[in-house]
Amino acid sequence: MTEVKREMKEKEKSMNQTKLSVSNLDLYYGNFHALKNINLELPEKEITAFIGPSGCGKSTLLKSLNRMNDLIPDTRLNGEILIDGKNIYDKDIQVDELRKNVGMVFQRPNPFPKSIFENVAYGLRVNGVKDKEFIRNRVEETLKGAALWNEVKDKLKESAFALSGGQQQRLCIARAMAVSPSVLLMDEPASALDPISTAKVEELIHELKNDYTIVIVTHNMQQASRISDKTAFFYMGEMVEYDDTKKIFTNPGKEATQNYITGRFG
Repeated sequence: MTEVKREMKEKEKSMNQTKLSVSNLDLYYGNFHALKNINLELPEKEITAFIGPSGCGKSTLLKSLNRMNDLIPDTRLNGEILIDGKNIYDKDIQVDELRKNVGMVFQRPNPFPKSIFENVAYGLRVNGVKDKEFIRNRVEETLKGAALWNEVKDKLKESAFALSGGQQQRLCIARAMAVSPSVLLMDEPASALDPISTAKVEELIHELKNDYTIVIVTHNMQQASRISDKTAFFYMGEMVEYDDTKKIFTNPGKEATQNYITGRFG
């Protein structure tokens, strides 16, 4: 009996640690089979990297995690994506609420044509927050969380376009954080940045995993090995291998993974 209880506790523990669960997922753009029977579980408050050559399905899967693919005509999806045990494709799911909980940061910085302050406050205002003091405090707290506050605190009313590319990307991360999501999706967030800005964004991402579950798509395998806890390798719409990052990069289980990370293709 004690052994059974122990097993049940272990099972409960592992269930609690899973934030996102993808089961038997197939996605089609018209007749094109973009994702083929994807199954994976993403742990809470860890960084998972999706790697693979262009067109392998990694960004398609990332966008499915907050239903960005809904915006693409003739998209069809079979299977389940659970966040905190709830299927995000259920009919009663409010997509706006989902995207508050699952924030997105894109490949190129895309600040709004507004002030630095208003870029971060925008999401709060759209969601009906009117308390000016709360908004002010939340903007400051979020900019500090995005390691940007000290660089912009004296120019919050200036245009976000006056910031450098790296600062703009950290501003976009702050904007996603402002509405208190539990998951952050990042589609090659440092690919358009110089090495110094990339290092700052990587450092920030590493710190953010204390509070968020992070999924990052990257073509930069060194980046994946530096910042992620788990890595999934995709090829031609299939998930070839998913494991601890250290194992993927030092002792992968599949020959295709080995060939990709050693630069033999892709």
